[in-house]
Amino acid sequence: MKKKISLFLPDFNNDEIRAATRTLQSGFWASGSGTNKVLEFETKFKKFIGAKDCVAVDSGTAALHLALSMTNLKNKEVLVPSFTFASTVNAILYNGGKPVFVDIDPNTLNIDIQDLENKITKKTSLILPVYYAGLHSSIKQIQKISKNYNLEVVSDAAHACGANFNQKKIGTEFDYVCFSFHPVKNLAMPKGGMIALNGKNHSSIKKKLNSLRWCGISDRNGPFYDISLLGFNYYMEEISASIGLSQLKKLDIMNSRRIKIAKRYFEELEISHKMPITKDSCYHLYWITMKNRQQFREFMLKKGIETGIHYPSAHLMSLYRKKIKLPITEKISQEIVTLPIRSNLDNASLNYIIKTTNSYFKNL
Repeated sequence: MKKKISLFLPDFNNDEIRAATRTLQSGFWASGSGTNKVLEFETKFKKFIGAKDCVAVDSGTAALHLALSMTNLKNKEVLVPSFTFASTVNAILYNGGKPVFVDIDPNTLNIDIQDLENKITKKTSLILPVYYAGLHSSIKQIQKISKNYNLEVVSDAAHACGANFNQKKIGTEFDYVCFSFHPVKNLAMPKGGMIALNGKNHSSIKKKLNSLRWCGISDRNGPFYDISLLGFNYYMEEISASIGLSQLKKLDIMNSRRIKIAKRYFEELEISHKMPITKDSCYHLYWITMKNRQQFREFMLKKGIETGIHYPSAHLMSLYRKKIKLPITEKISQEIVTLPIRSNLDNASLNYIIKTTNSYFKNL
């Protein structure tokens, strides 16, 4: 296998190219007010997941930032897994909250429910779960805990676009569910994110978020408008939205391919600790763990297979450093390796990855 097998590679064809080209040729590339293709994408995505409302923004980071701004986090504690990307934690800090890091379950790498409940205090305001790699095993327990302790929930579903929960799509389980459409995500765009809204006041919240994503502009009448909020330059542009509309049409098909790849990894990889198979995940990532990770990654790279590490422990990074012990998070962060799993990974490449991975462990 001479050709390098990339860890990530957007899955697109002439549909996306034609859609982007039509938008480019139209000359209408962006509107902060979220009209045209952005509005169409919001509407169709809302229908796809079954949410009450949706607000399109320019990244998953922006989605988390704005969603959390709808809650009062100033000097309040937010329970969040340390095993996540920086955006999750940054969004808490943007809003004046205090991240309280929670350990993860060793089997699913989702937030550990017992540790979560143990860390609830009078200062706790919100839970920010992460559906790591597309798994979301802790939703029902978090729904129960949030109700029992009267806590708000904003979920980070950056890895879970198109996944299912209770025979519905992920996106309706909490008042705020945030998605990312980064080029490597299951639904890929040059740049994009979404906030799904499901609370009682979703219409008024959507209006406020529409203003916040566009510099705080409101009450626009032609060239005239008001600004009553300090907003941000977070609106989604038309080219990304047009590509997103094409991606959305085939998201279920692309996710079904990811599921098939994950099943083969789970059934055929001769390693004990690996990502489990569930009927509801969309498998944004597929992970395995091992000792001497660097040796394995160098071996795979020499064989033409790119691997990844997702993620280092957030609580050990300089900006967020806390004097706490999260033994499972720290162990997993030192041992985890992500293998290529994408809808455009062909069977020949998949066979080669499985064969090469197993050969490494046989020769240890």
